[in-house]
Amino acid sequence: MTYENILTEIKDGILTITLNRPKQLNALNKAVFTEVESIFTDIATKDEVKSILITGSGEKAFAAGADIKEFANFSVEEGKELSANGQRIFKIIETFSKPVIAAVNGFALGGGLELAMACHIRLASDNARFGQPEVSLGVTPGYAGTQRLTQLIGKGKAMELLMTGAMIKADEALKLGLVNYVIPQGELIAKTEELLKNIMKQSPVAVAGVIACVDAYYTDGVDGFKAEVKEFGKCFGTEDFKEGTDAFMNKRKADFPGK
Repeated sequence: MTYENILTEIKDGILTITLNRPKQLNALNKAVFTEVESIFTDIATKDEVKSILITGSGEKAFAAGADIKEFANFSVEEGKELSANGQRIFKIIETFSKPVIAAVNGFALGGGLELAMACHIRLASDNARFGQPEVSLGVTPGYAGTQRLTQLIGKGKAMELLMTGAMIKADEALKLGLVNYVIPQGELIAKTEELLKNIMKQSPVAVAGVIACVDAYYTDGVDGFKAEVKEFGKCFGTEDFKEGTDAFMNKRKADFPGK
């Protein structure tokens, strides 16, 4: 897979996606969105890709927001279209059936934080900085930042960060539950890979079911409890369930086929 704004590498079942616009602090533009969507479409049915790690090139930034120059002169309708497209693509990541973890190295601001929040789990380097500074530009977050930040850290603190545009450090992000771990920058990727490998030891079918159930909780009009009943029941017809239960009863490690 070759792209202009993104680097990709597959190793031990992990696809690493690296945003690669270091001179722009990996800011998100239309081309980046197009390439991200293309990648996730391409890997959805590729068995060699078991999980996904998203990070940014260099030591300064995961992604320091959207590329403002690209939309500075947009009309109201163009602004709506930009927001809707960004939300659509980030929803693909949020609902992806394979685990997706963001390794946040440096600034994750605006659209960059929205991208990180669309991932299933976030790890941060100790120099990471988070924020939704859109109000300082006279605009609201557009890629579901108001929604996911509130879900992750609660209404009161989300309101404060969204209305002030304040930037927080990694340790505060950890206290708020925005990230799962804070790691020295040089160890960030290794720790993220370690977590992904631990997830990959489990049943891919069950992991996909967990993602679907948790997403159901946050989806309007969907009963998360019923979704759990459905996913739980589906597992009983899978090879993974047969392998997992047989391994447990025979005191051996399971080797899940992912079916």
